[in-house]
Amino acid sequence: MTAWLGPPIDVRPLFGEQQAAFIELLRGLGPDDWTRPTVCPGWSVHDVAAHVLGDHAGRLSMLRDGFVALRPGDGEAFPSFIDRINDEWVTAARRISPRLLVTLLSEAGDEVVEYWQTVDMEALGGSVSWAGPEAHPVWLDAARDFSEYWTHQQQICDATGRAGLSDVRYLEPVLDTFMRALPYTLRDVPAPEGTVLQVVVTGFGAWVCVRGSERWALRRERYEDAAASVELSADTAWRLCTRGIAPEQAMEQALVRGDRALADTALRMVSIIHSGNGKTASGA
Repeated sequence: MTAWLGPPIDVRPLFGEQQAAFIELLRGLGPDDWTRPTVCPGWSVHDVAAHVLGDHAGRLSMLRDGFVALRPGDGEAFPSFIDRINDEWVTAARRISPRLLVTLLSEAGDEVVEYWQTVDMEALGGSVSWAGPEAHPVWLDAARDFSEYWTHQQQICDATGRAGLSDVRYLEPVLDTFMRALPYTLRDVPAPEGTVLQVVVTGFGAWVCVRGSERWALRRERYEDAAASVELSADTAWRLCTRGIAPEQAMEQALVRGDRALADTALRMVSIIHSGNGKTASGA
């Protein structure tokens, strides 16, 4: 029923490595590093790290422990709700010292790693909203979780002038996860059945979206006669999907062939909950 999302991704072996690298990064920060601004407007390095702690707390509380305490208010859109509770958490967490923050992230992060080893990856879970409103397999939620934590680590690395986890071992599954937003991005595009859009990430291969009788479907392959083809560098691709750069900036850096309107829609892809405030929110 979810074949349109493309082949499953299993990121479970990477969670422990990412967690260890993240804590090592934070332990190596100097006092001035914690206050440096990040690409998230109004958030420092400390704020982004605190946001990750909030994500860990939410993940463990809701999925592992079955405890849900916060819900959108009357008439509050879900992205606005997420932005609000994220900002409330980050503001409160500014009372936490960097030393204590690292301790809490180490303990909670290890529990998140342990949690993901216990799940049934083929089961249907909740909605990964940027991939569509329906229930999605747990493997996509796990991949979304990993890609979000990777993104926040990269944001801290960018802000402090450090190298991130840019090795293909980590970046390939991150990009593969982000591309799962393509079918939903194209949902309202009128196109004949069999129309193909191709996205190529230099050095990482291609993803194609094929218009079926009811919806677009993602495949991991290269197609030589696509109606539209967009080629991006890996750096441009992940920043576009997390709104580190705007679609217009990505278009300037992209190699586009074929149907420009279809390509332009593809470059509106966003693989986070995004309300337009520039922050990378929790990715439910």
